[in-house]
Amino acid sequence: MRALLAVLVASAFFLPLYLVLTNVFKAGPEITASPASLPTPPTLDNLAQAVNRPDGLFFNGLINSMLVTLLSIVVLTIVSAMLGHYVARTHSGFGRIALLVLLAGLMIPPQVILVPVTEVLGLTGLMGTISGLVLFNVGYYVPFGVFVFSGFIRSIPVELEQAAAIDGAGRFGTFWRVVFPLLRPATASVLIFLGVWIWNDFLNPLIILGPAGGTTVTVGIYRSLGQFQRDFGGVFGLMFLATLPVLIFYLSLQRHFVKGLTGGAVKG
Repeated sequence: MRALLAVLVASAFFLPLYLVLTNVFKAGPEITASPASLPTPPTLDNLAQAVNRPDGLFFNGLINSMLVTLLSIVVLTIVSAMLGHYVARTHSGFGRIALLVLLAGLMIPPQVILVPVTEVLGLTGLMGTISGLVLFNVGYYVPFGVFVFSGFIRSIPVELEQAAAIDGAGRFGTFWRVVFPLLRPATASVLIFLGVWIWNDFLNPLIILGPAGGTTVTVGIYRSLGQFQRDFGGVFGLMFLATLPVLIFYLSLQRHFVKGLTGGAVKG
């Protein structure tokens, strides 16, 4: 029974992947006629069409997505690691309150705060800019990063930091020279989760960047659809190419992934 249930759940998750992998190598009319059939014969026309679009939709979206994702996860990793270390090593009332506030931030959907965020970005002149989108990502995803880092830091013996302090290292130097190098599993988990979430985000880039601020790969897929015309071959080509960078990113960090999530499960 469990095996059957596992197969059904796996099939539900595999079906969208199967449809993309099969239809990306089909001609447009064949996709409409039989979307679930295998490509006979396979063709690379959809990929070539997505890459060679006159408006450069894929490459513009790829550059913007890589820029937004890279800047966001770098800033998020640094800020979350430092704040997570403070929360894990501080036992004062302020530290507990800060942790509760950050955990409460995990429960707020981004759609709820999108309108006030756009008003703040508009007042500061950051609406329609990549900088504004990066700041929004940092502000919204910091609670998750702190949650992962603080749990992992609690599993690191505090005696290591005390020994560094005896040797004359300050708190800042102790963190970067002793603690942060030990956070590679947690860092990999934060990078994978936040990188995938930010890369796949659709609504926030659509609203914050707007038509004049550029496009990301997810918004590019949406904009490739016309009101009276549906080029399904080109859409599947864009979807396939948009998935490759984040898939390669995940595979390069996956060996640290599970260890980073479970590192703080036995101490806290």
